[in-house]
Amino acid sequence: MAPARYLKLGLLLLALVAAGAAAWFTLGRQPEERLPPLGLFTSLPIYWSEAADISAMLSSDAEPHWARRLIERRRDLQPLDVLTPQALAPFTDILIAQPRALGAAENVALDGWVRGGGHVLLFADPLLTQHSQFGLGDRRRPMGVALLSPILTHWGLALTMDDAEPEGERQVQLLGGALPVDQTGRFILMPTQPDAPAACHLLAKGLAAECRIGAGHALIVADAALLDHAGHGDAGGGTAQPIREAALSRLLEAAFTHH
Repeated sequence: MAPARYLKLGLLLLALVAAGAAAWFTLGRQPEERLPPLGLFTSLPIYWSEAADISAMLSSDAEPHWARRLIERRRDLQPLDVLTPQALAPFTDILIAQPRALGAAENVALDGWVRGGGHVLLFADPLLTQHSQFGLGDRRRPMGVALLSPILTHWGLALTMDDAEPEGERQVQLLGGALPVDQTGRFILMPTQPDAPAACHLLAKGLAAECRIGAGHALIVADAALLDHAGHGDAGGGTAQPIREAALSRLLEAAFTHH
């Protein structure tokens, strides 16, 4: 056989070996597991951008919120307009972030869903510091104050505001890592009704609470500065985006690793 043919044959064999190795490597790698959908109930511009009208809100040109991008790497994010047994039924996990005030029926539905085995990560900020393009009183503006006393009281918690809290974003330790906060609230443990028991314990001196509620679980944070828009405040020494992403990932893991 001519030397040129030997060379061609050698190159062909080398290419086949390389292709086989690449195929083995690809098959051997497990894709990141897709988790079940996550319900989202919020007044913050997480799923839709903050915009003056519906067309701008739904525009494909709008930059997705960093928290939505992070969550949708592993699971679909599905917004909820109301909390009813029917709306909650498809979900095992929901994220509630600075929501509007709940109606009486919504409080009952949320409590029943959690007691039945649901898991919730709840951000309840007594003084939201996130910037909004809409003025005070505008219904499109995120809720400035968390109005969740009925459900929190039912679960054995009272949300308070510490007037001594410093202004400006800073970092505190929660669940083994840094969490950006700004003028946080604090939880206080309260007794629950005998017919609706809940067992909560406080984290980070009351900045957060973990609660066993029937067969379900709630992780509740008394601040929502973590969910500020990407880059907001960073030029002035705010929290770098990788720290925000790591903090949210840690909270999601703690809330939704089924207990």
